[in-house]
This record gives sequence, C-alpha cells and structure tokens, in this order.
Amino acid sequence: MAIAVRLRHFQSGLTKTGYVGFSWTSFFFSGIPAMTRGDVGIGLGVLLGTIVLGAMSFGLLAFVVNLVWAFVYNKMYTTKLLEAGYQTEDTPEITGRARSALGIT
Repeated sequence: MAIAVRLRHFQSGLTKTGYVGFSWTSFFFSGIPAMTRGDVGIGLGVLLGTIVLGAMSFGLLAFVVNLVWAFVYNKMYTTKLLEAGYQTEDTPEITGRARSALGIT
C-alpha cells in the first residue's frame, strides 16, 4: 500500500502529493496513472510496452511489466518532484517513512 506524502514547492507555492510504496493503480492501469500525473511520455511508453508484450505472450508479459511498474513508479514520481525543488510538508512520522523508503537522509 502506498503512503501519500504532501510536497510543497516553496518558490511557486504549488502543493502536490507524492506517493511511496506499491502502486495498485499502476498495477491495474499500467501507464495511465503516469499520464494523469503529467508523465505523458513515460506513461505512453509503459502502456505501449504492456500492450505489445502482452500481445506477444498472451498477457503473461503484460502482467510482469505491470507488476514491476507498480513497484517502481511511485518512487520514481516522488523522487522527480523532490529533484524539481519540492520539499516534504507532512507529519514527522509520514515524512520519516517516506524519506527512508526513498533513501533520503
């Protein structure tokens, strides 16, 4: 289950929600959650890869791609936000769990 972490970009004042942990939406819907979060190129790539590999293997490789993608995507998205200047703005417990899951000291 994913942990929701509130992130704020202090220069622009924008607030976004980052996630850490297994992404059930990415598991079931492949690249569509990435596209709704603004990662259109990555989302389309994963979605097309899932379709092509699934067609070649009667769905088995689509399952594998979605399983791996579900473990990877939330960490990738939240790390991208942190690299863009967002900072955690949540309770110390949630911030600590997110930092340890992301490998941030």
